[in-house]
Amino acid sequence: MSELLNGRCECGAVRYKVADEFLYAANCHCSNCRASTGSAFKPFAGIEREKLEVTEGGDTLMIVGEEDENHTRCAACGSLLFSVVRDGAYVHIAMGSLVDEPGIRPGGHIFVGSKAPWFEITDDLPQNEEYS
Repeated sequence: MSELLNGRCECGAVRYKVADEFLYAANCHCSNCRASTGSAFKPFAGIEREKLEVTEGGDTLMIVGEEDENHTRCAACGSLLFSVVRDGAYVHIAMGSLVDEPGIRPGGHIFVGSKAPWFEITDDLPQNEEYS
């Protein structure tokens, strides 16, 4: 069994555990991720939805979107915690909400075709115009 990682929102009202069994990770530069994070990109790690458990504050989650495709935030502080994707089968954990260090690192940049014009990518990771 793999290690469980802890995650939380900024104010601590919502806490979660997720298996350190991520299948992929990337830095997404699409306009939705930029707007949802207020930054140049969203680093995220993808995993099967059932490997995520909200352990505290489940009653204070703010779901933006539908049950099987959404951004899930803390309703108290607004922190983006994860996004439910791929018809509800997977979640994209906002890596900034992890308290513990995951075993995966972003493997590339996606949606660089719509990245913020004021941001320059300076690493050597692969860059994809859309989703890789």
